[in-house]
Amino acid sequence: MSEEQVMDVPHDNPKIDELVKVYLTIRDAKSKLYTEYQLKSGQLEEELKQIEIVLLNECDKVGASSIRTSVGTVTRSIKEQYTCSNWDEFKQFVLQQGALELLSQRLQQSNFNEYMLNHSDEGLPPGISSMREYRATVRRAS
Repeated sequence: MSEEQVMDVPHDNPKIDELVKVYLTIRDAKSKLYTEYQLKSGQLEEELKQIEIVLLNECDKVGASSIRTSVGTVTRSIKEQYTCSNWDEFKQFVLQQGALELLSQRLQQSNFNEYMLNHSDEGLPPGISSMREYRATVRRAS
């Protein structure tokens, strides 16, 4: 039987039926729990943001970068993030400056997979290895 073939398991195999049933039950419970977590986490995150606004205003009001209390210290800091609006220009800049450290070091998996499909006869590029594993996907009966 090849990987692409689908085989119907006879109805007299309760072990497989039971495993699929348990798998679906666990997956549903996990999904429900995750949804509940996201909802509660979002609510708590919003509360934290509101308190943070008040604390930052207090720092501004007294002209302090930190305020020490008996239960903890508030420290005002700046978080700066950068975004790129033109990747072609930025890539040229990186190459001209030899500043590869400005980029994250990870492969874009779907693009690399497509590259390998088109260059399979050449083998893997230097420094690259691959790992494959079988996965089971369970779908509900329709």
